Amino acid sequence: MITLFTLVFLIGGYSGVLAREIKIGVVNTERILRESAPAILAQRKIEKEFLVYDERIKKMASEIKDLQEQLERNDKSIAIEERRTKERELANISRQYQRAQQQMREDLSMRQNEEYSLILERVNKTIKNIAENESYDLILQLQDSVYRSQRIDITNQVIRALAGQE
Repeated sequence: MITLFTLVFLIGGYSGVLAREIKIGVVNTERILRESAPAILAQRKIEKEFLVYDERIKKMASEIKDLQEQLERNDKSIAIEERRTKERELANISRQYQRAQQQMREDLSMRQNEEYSLILERVNKTIKNIAENESYDLILQLQDSVYRSQRIDITNQVIRALAGQE
């Protein structure tokens, strides 16, 4: 019984020593993907790529609005056949508009995922370099934690390191 007690005491004391020697860091990946230089550049690049898409959709929205206004005026001078033609045209443009919006959302999402996966590769390499250079035993990627000490949060350090790579 005494041997068991001594063994438990020694293991408990030894694990306390180990806990003090372990160096742990945390990073907020979500913040890095919002605030780091590569993320900001990627977002600007994507916005520029999708500017044409956006202009096309705005033009379609304007056409829809114009046609709706023409039909709402309920102008008696418009022949019934011409009114039906405009209604069909409005329905057709509305369907095209909805398809274009859906396609743009899908393409935008896919494009963002491509860019963010490239950035995440760089982020992971940067984190690994920091871990090796500063002798970290463990670095966790946390999104939103209830609390973490600024002492172990290396997010700013990762953001600065990524800015230095540009």
